[in-house]
Amino acid sequence: MAVPKFKPLENLSPSTKNKLKPVFGIIIALLLGAFGLEATKTDFDVGKLMQGDTLQESKIARDEKGNLMFKRDATGTFLTENCQENLYNCSNFKNQREAMEVFQKCGGKGDDVNGLDGDKDGKPCEDLPEGKSN
Repeated sequence: MAVPKFKPLENLSPSTKNKLKPVFGIIIALLLGAFGLEATKTDFDVGKLMQGDTLQESKIARDEKGNLMFKRDATGTFLTENCQENLYNCSNFKNQREAMEVFQKCGGKGDDVNGLDGDKDGKPCEDLPEGKSN
């Protein structure tokens, strides 16, 4: 069975086809790399890589469910660099205290980017246990 030709490329000159081969090769390599990262549940912060950090320093942690984890500083406080829309939901937190910390750092009642406060009363993840105060 013959493989059908991609019509837009069929009428190109041989020299143009030769110039496009490396481009398609690079695209395929990037897609395979992205698939490999996703298959291994590995992500890197490209901004940190561009600043000169190592791969290990730029690696983004994931929890046991595969969700990206919020980074914490040395004291255990959540950092705001991971405030992205719909990154987390209530099942990603052990208790309300953790959910409230992320909720407040990522916008709070006026800008609940993760949708942690379904009834919009300022108390995220009300079904979770309260948790201990630090």
